[in-house]
Amino acid sequence: MKADLLAPAAVLVLWTLVMLVWMAATRLPALKTAGIDMSKAVGGRGQDLEAVLPATVNWKSHNYAHLVEQPTLFYAVVGILAILGQVSQAAVMLAWTYVALRIAHSLVQATSNKIAIRFPLFVASSLVLLSLAIMALIRTLG
Repeated sequence: MKADLLAPAAVLVLWTLVMLVWMAATRLPALKTAGIDMSKAVGGRGQDLEAVLPATVNWKSHNYAHLVEQPTLFYAVVGILAILGQVSQAAVMLAWTYVALRIAHSLVQATSNKIAIRFPLFVASSLVLLSLAIMALIRTLG
């Protein structure tokens, strides 16, 4: 039963790596187009490229960063529930819902980046995460 709850976390890890590849696949050619020679580049951070690369290229980078921010809380909550052996059908459903919302958020941000669509997906995923966190807290206290 623990695997049922851990599977969504594994899918989100894989999705994060898909976004990393997508980011690299768009960023590296854009760097070349911008005349940046990677063999001579020293130092710098991804944020330094904001003004150099097109927004559509930067969107993938922004999303990858987002996938290594809030989802870390998701991994912790799922881990807590799995370690406690408190895997319910509701927890599994919420975990899959969170992952689906995060993937949808990624696709919107990486393509059209329409905030009117992206923000509600973020809020919905945050509420699902809050539900899972409350569930974990109740189970750790009970």
